[in-house]
Amino acid sequence: MRLDIISIFPEYFAPLDVSLMGKARERGILDVRVHQLREWAHDVHRTVDDTPYGGGPGMVMKPEVWGEALDTVIGDGSPRMIVPTPSGRPFTQELAQELAAEPWLLFACGRYEGIDSRVMAEYGARLRVDEVSIGDYVLAGGEVAVLVMAEAIGRLLPGVLGNAHSAVDDSFAPGAMRNLLEGPVYTKPPVWRGHEVPAVLLSGHHGKVARWRRDQALRRTLANRPELAAALDPETLDKHDRRLLEELAFRLPPEDMAH
Repeated sequence: MRLDIISIFPEYFAPLDVSLMGKARERGILDVRVHQLREWAHDVHRTVDDTPYGGGPGMVMKPEVWGEALDTVIGDGSPRMIVPTPSGRPFTQELAQELAAEPWLLFACGRYEGIDSRVMAEYGARLRVDEVSIGDYVLAGGEVAVLVMAEAIGRLLPGVLGNAHSAVDDSFAPGAMRNLLEGPVYTKPPVWRGHEVPAVLLSGHHGKVARWRRDQALRRTLANRPELAAALDPETLDKHDRRLLEELAFRLPPEDMAH
């Protein structure tokens, strides 16, 4: 996968040289190219922003600078363009998987009050352009959001994770555990500062381990993300799930309980 990033702070992306992402780049799985937006600003101060039309606080990033930058980076190609913004569609595991299937992604990192909206209109007419939010909060710029998305996407590429099943067991991954948070995890030693690893995990009984993990995932989801629990598909719940939900005072609609 090719991944281009345009930003006024290219040094922000040093973390992409380490850990899994760094190894993916070394192996040629991920081709990351970071571009300094100011290279396409032609005044003495390399200005990339101006005051907003209609008044108001802050500054807006200039369309002509972004236009030159994008034209140069894109050339005759057609990447999928991602613009991080708190007003965008939510970034989810499902979207990460969708983007991981793309051969080329281009991230446009806004700053200040954002990028002039005509930029998205211009390039949306010839590319797939997604405005994406990583959460209901505001950051100083899009760089942190791009790091989050790049890692979430990059780890899904074939050959990046040492164990391909790790991605299958993630919270929010599709499958039997869809919409459930991942439960607690443990490693050696079996006792640490008086805290013991749950006995079932030492039993070697794969069926009981799987049941315990699903129960813990249900418990954690109800405690931390009740809205996800409310969205569970009743068809994916077995009698053990339903019994646990009743014990936790979580009620499914009566018509669902009758299945």
